Amino acid sequence: MTRTETHPWLHRYAKFVACCTFLLVIAGALVTGNDAGLSVPDWPTSFGTFRMPRMVGGVKFEHGHRMIAGFVGILTIILAICIWLRDSRRWLRWTGFAAVMAVLAQAILGGITVLFYLPVAISTAHATLAQIFFCVAASIAFFTRPGWRWDEAKVDDVSSPSLQHLTTVTTGVILVQLILGAVYRHSKEGIISPHVVGACVVTLLVGWIVYTVLMNFSEVRGLLRPAMLLGGLVAAQIFLGMGSYMTKLAERTAPQPLPAFVDVSTAHVAVGALILVTSLYLTYQARRFLSPGKREVEVASAPRHATS
Repeated sequence: MTRTETHPWLHRYAKFVACCTFLLVIAGALVTGNDAGLSVPDWPTSFGTFRMPRMVGGVKFEHGHRMIAGFVGILTIILAICIWLRDSRRWLRWTGFAAVMAVLAQAILGGITVLFYLPVAISTAHATLAQIFFCVAASIAFFTRPGWRWDEAKVDDVSSPSLQHLTTVTTGVILVQLILGAVYRHSKEGIISPHVVGACVVTLLVGWIVYTVLMNFSEVRGLLRPAMLLGGLVAAQIFLGMGSYMTKLAERTAPQPLPAFVDVSTAHVAVGALILVTSLYLTYQARRFLSPGKREVEVASAPRHATS
């Protein structure tokens, strides 16, 4: 019996932290979507004090984001302590420590973003680290699940490229695509073309994954459902991306972001985060249940004939 099997409460708490982190990603997207990044112009105080400000206008988005971030930070510290006390896997303990370091770095980046008036580079780094932290929190939830093992019985993967390599590359490309999306959202000029190209690459890679799983590994447990979920999320993301761009064009002369744009763009960010985590989970599953197989090549040798 593994240590996680004796502590199912740890998995439930880790899932709660991951869900709260996802809400934090949405809260951050609402700040950007509503152009509320400087509604509270100082940090770590709010209007020169640590008291609750009036939650009106953009303040409710910016200060609300800070409150959720603080709550998630406390939850993450408690999670890391619980892992160190109750889980014997050293690598998981260090993953919990990495989560704490990530949330602290995220708070600092958020503060710098405000103090230096939303520089694109820092704002993009802040958004990127949010996605990475969500991946770490979700990974801890995966790893603490009762029965999670890396030494599962494996099926030979003779596809080319192997599903392990394909999912790993796809997860990395999705992260790069989210970075491009963050630059586009935080830059006044925008870089829509690279973001569109990245979307096409991600769509092709995810389609390749779904095809590979359906053709070769539909009977392998733990692969079909996340692969289909990944494909569905990418399909939804394509429509959300088009909707986000169209609503942004429609509000070019608006004095402030319109609700339609805020809703669609926030959903676009949220689904992007789910795509990244789903692809990461599928990468883990491929490494749990598949092993890179070696193609056997039969070499026929011609018989030797005696010469007189």
